Amino acid sequence: MSAAPAPWLAVDPERCIGSGRCVLSAPAVFDQGDEDGLVRLLDPAPPDALRAGARNAAALCPSGAILVGGAAPQ
Repeated sequence: MSAAPAPWLAVDPERCIGSGRCVLSAPAVFDQGDEDGLVRLLDPAPPDALRAGARNAAALCPSGAILVGGAAPQ
């Protein structure tokens, strides 16, 4: 049995302003809550093929609610 992949992404829903840029950039990795519109992380350790989109989402996030690298946003 192999260990689960280490988290590569972290999100801070309290910092999120609901712009939706993350979902547009990487819909397989991020979603928005139906009620509050805030970021939901679907895959904290996406495969390599999805990482460019996740990096782009982090770069586009106006509130800095997405962190690439696994540590919690500050």
